[in-house]
Amino acid sequence: MTLQCKFFFFSSTDEIMHQDIIPLYAADIQDQLKKRFAYLSGGRGGDGCPVITFPDYPAFSEIPEKEFQNVLTYLTSIPSLRDAGIGFILVIDRRQDKWTSVKASILRIAASFPGNLQLVLVLRPTGFFHRALSDIAFKFNKDEFKMKVPIIMLGSVSELQGYIDKTQLTEDLGGTLDYCHNRWLSRRTAIEGFAQKVKQTAQILQSFGTELAETELPNDVQSTSSLLATHTEKKDKMKEDIRLAVEQGDDILGSITKPVTENPDYKLNQDQLDNQTTVERLLAQLHETETAFDEFWIKHQQKLEQCLCLRNFEQNFREVKAALDIVSERLSAFRDVGNSCSHVEHILKDLANFEEKSCETIAKARMLASEGDAFIQSNHYAVDSIIPKCSELLHLCDAFTTEIEQRRNLLNKSLELHGLLEKSMKWCDEGIYLLASQPVDKCQSQDGAESALQEIEKFLDTGAGNKIKELNKIYREYAHILNEDLKEHVQKVFQKQESMEEMFQKRQVSLKKLAAKQTRPVQPVAPRPEAFVKSPCTSPGLQREYGSNSESNALRRVNCRRGKSEMTELHQSRGGSTMDDEENLAVLRQHVMNELIETERAYVEELLCVLEGYAAEMDNPLMAHLISPELQNKKDILFGNMEEIYHFHNRIFLRELENYVDYPELVGRCFLDQMEDFQIYEKYCQNKPRSESLWRQFSDSVFFQECQRKLDHKLSLDSYLLKPVQRITKYQLLLKEMLKYSKNCEGAEDLQEALTSILGILKAVNDSMHQIAITGYDGNLNELGKLLMQGSFNVWTDHKKGHSKVKDLARFKPMQRHLFLHEKAVLFCKKREENGEGYEKAPSYSYKHSLNMAAVGITENVKGDAKKFEIWYNAREEVYIIQAPTPEVKATWVNEIRKVLTSQLQACREASQHRTLEHTQSLPLPGSSCTSPSQNHIRNTKKMEERKVDLTSLEGYGTTVAPKYPEKGKGWAKTSHSLDASEENDGWSSAEDPLNSSDAEEEGGGEMKLTPGKYTVVTDYEKGVSEEFTVKSGDVVQLIREGEDGLWYIKNLSTGREGWIPANNLLMLIGNSKSAQSLSSSESGTASSTLSTSSSCSDSCNASSTSFSDIKG
Repeated sequence: MTLQCKFFFFSSTDEIMHQDIIPLYAADIQDQLKKRFAYLSGGRGGDGCPVITFPDYPAFSEIPEKEFQNVLTYLTSIPSLRDAGIGFILVIDRRQDKWTSVKASILRIAASFPGNLQLVLVLRPTGFFHRALSDIAFKFNKDEFKMKVPIIMLGSVSELQGYIDKTQLTEDLGGTLDYCHNRWLSRRTAIEGFAQKVKQTAQILQSFGTELAETELPNDVQSTSSLLATHTEKKDKMKEDIRLAVEQGDDILGSITKPVTENPDYKLNQDQLDNQTTVERLLAQLHETETAFDEFWIKHQQKLEQCLCLRNFEQNFREVKAALDIVSERLSAFRDVGNSCSHVEHILKDLANFEEKSCETIAKARMLASEGDAFIQSNHYAVDSIIPKCSELLHLCDAFTTEIEQRRNLLNKSLELHGLLEKSMKWCDEGIYLLASQPVDKCQSQDGAESALQEIEKFLDTGAGNKIKELNKIYREYAHILNEDLKEHVQKVFQKQESMEEMFQKRQVSLKKLAAKQTRPVQPVAPRPEAFVKSPCTSPGLQREYGSNSESNALRRVNCRRGKSEMTELHQSRGGSTMDDEENLAVLRQHVMNELIETERAYVEELLCVLEGYAAEMDNPLMAHLISPELQNKKDILFGNMEEIYHFHNRIFLRELENYVDYPELVGRCFLDQMEDFQIYEKYCQNKPRSESLWRQFSDSVFFQECQRKLDHKLSLDSYLLKPVQRITKYQLLLKEMLKYSKNCEGAEDLQEALTSILGILKAVNDSMHQIAITGYDGNLNELGKLLMQGSFNVWTDHKKGHSKVKDLARFKPMQRHLFLHEKAVLFCKKREENGEGYEKAPSYSYKHSLNMAAVGITENVKGDAKKFEIWYNAREEVYIIQAPTPEVKATWVNEIRKVLTSQLQACREASQHRTLEHTQSLPLPGSSCTSPSQNHIRNTKKMEERKVDLTSLEGYGTTVAPKYPEKGKGWAKTSHSLDASEENDGWSSAEDPLNSSDAEEEGGGEMKLTPGKYTVVTDYEKGVSEEFTVKSGDVVQLIREGEDGLWYIKNLSTGREGWIPANNLLMLIGNSKSAQSLSSSESGTASSTLSTSSSCSDSCNASSTSFSDIKG
């Protein structure tokens, strides 16, 4: 039933007033009623006829006709229809008036009275003359009044009381009726106002009900909640209006019944009784309207609340459904059945952790389904929409539970299989160890052979519970988890078991022969334990990538034969002790390999834990309310490229490592193959300061605390963010350990190269961490090439330009500078310590100055200090004396700078040769002067060196080329600013002539030349023309004479050997010799050597207009 059917309206106010066309209200004609020329006192005649009194009113004739009509019309509309239908009694009081006025009043009333008349009573004038005149005139003019009712002329009030009871007359007519015109007017106004209020309230409620009934239900939570709030607010306002209307009606009713309340004997007149009835009826109608509205509102509110619940349910359903999809997708990733017990246990642990994390999502889904069932039980209007969603949620939860249980069962089965395989492999290893540990000398005696035979038989008895009995039975029992890799692994274990049993059978045969009485002892040979298990030449990929059965058997036979051969040779040459040492080293290598793989798995698990438990949760809508606005969209800063690191280790590196589990000595190849991928750690470490700073700002966040609680981590997130930094440093320690136990193995060189590469990555990471702290450099650091070295030094300056006092100050007062050596420039920076915590304590480097490597030369040794060297610039216009912390640091820097300059020199030469299309050809070697080496060997050696372009042969030369330097203001920013001492120096200076080498303090110098004399060798050399002629660091050599084609005949005074060495190699050998004669210095006492450009290279570079300033990039 609609609200409209319940409301009651007033189509007319006939029961209050019966003006059908335009009803009059007291409030509308209040001023006219106040004149009191006519009033309705409430008195009644004998038949209940209402009495209207026209009191004495002198200005009666002056009342406007409109006002007269309004008052009479209103007064006749007040009594009920029944009373008004009987007719009215008019009492016209004209006792103080004249007959002419009486006549006019009667005529006017007769003409204008709108209702039925029962009787007209006229109190005539009391004056004798006017009284007599009125009697005569009334008799003769009676027909003029045009009234159909009798008009009675009364002479006194007592006569009036003969027609109307005294109690129905007001006091001014000699009656006792209590009447106050102002009170009557006020009450009439209040009743009519209340009636209008009731009518308006009903109309408003009807309109509001129509609005509610026609409102469409929204489709989202926010709109539904807003609509419910709006409608509730309007309803409350309606209820307040009704309450005020009821109070108004109660007040009016109280004022009507007040006399009775105060005096029980008081009797209300008929008009008062009618007013009471009217007000009570209005109040009843108001209450009934309110009740109807309340019933409608309850239904409407219930529907809106159900709609809101439905929208919340639908929104939660979408969120939970998305979460379930994510959980199902992650569960689908658990497809791996593992490749070892520890691996399967690791996967089971991951699965348990995943199940624990997923419990919250499953619980939410089931709780939401329960809410949906509650809606269904409560007869929700949208049952048809709720039932499918509840069914889908329950189905997804049950499917997830079933799937995770199936995965757990498969993994438990895999664990069981790997347990069998590992027991078998352990049994085989113990058997091989037993064979290898049986003393050879004791086995030669009869008692020793019998004892060894008993040991073997006792060991074989233990095989019942350890070895694999039937291969086909394993295939049948574990068919649902056997993939290709695992099946091949089972085959290999079974083959290993067969091989071991075959070894035992052969050993038993030998021992049985020894146990029998022999005329002469027989020496048995113990097989090498690992010969049947692993071969140093076997590819590590065989662990999971075996070939066919025939290939595997063939490989086993080859390894077996090779193992026997090797073991025989070892026993013949070294005896049993060497075998024991090798076995110990193999055990140690396996121990290191196990630690590497186990820690790698733990590392991958920790990375995944952080990515799923923290990083992924930052995108989880259910956790968004815990994340502060400042932390949102900062995931990339906080975690850096951890996800990239995780995918590399999980998908590639860990799997590759596991392929080498049986070949630990070859694991260096695994590192070398993936070395480029390790560069991702440089990006992670460079981002670490930003991550650390962000963590410190939000470490107390509720979000991180909640994530840590869910993961059940004892350590906070920052400890796990440090894991990649710790891991990359851990590799070099493990590689060092592996190298220590693998020095005589095939993979030793790969291990050494892998260790060097890892250390290089660590150095690059460390250098990059310092590089990103450089401030004040206007250019792009990436344009300077690769960062090669960085470190702190004491620096003195000695420039041609600048004030002498500044030069002196710069010479004697060192400056603390941090140098960054790039491929194309060296940067001088000032180190500034920063306050703060963690990475914020790391220093920053204020950029001061840079030198283009294309215009740099070095003096490797400075007189008086083994830790100093010089970097000079523009033909020694700018000289920087660098003091390293230790001689070793100095040597490292000098060598690295030499490499940079040498590579530039070589690049210049190659460019010149390419442009001129001139190819250098080998010159004939010296003839009779060459005593030791053969001519053909010299020629072949020379050609080979030219083809290889051995850069080490160039290191003895200076490598600074005469470039065309950039104009002032070009090139690197601030390239000519001095180091605090002379800020007024110019920019890059121009130099058209090539820079020459110099060992002394003078500016110039001639071309580097070798002269006969004694020199000390500073580096080993094994590339002589003669294969027998070698020199080592520290040997003293004598340069005897210079031959043809750039060869020098020298004598090694330490060994007495003589031979020919190319001059360029000789320069490298004696370039750092402190006992060597100066190559181009005019001061014989100077013992330093410098690098500069050879004149031939300078000429070729100048001729071709090529300079390193132009190649700056």
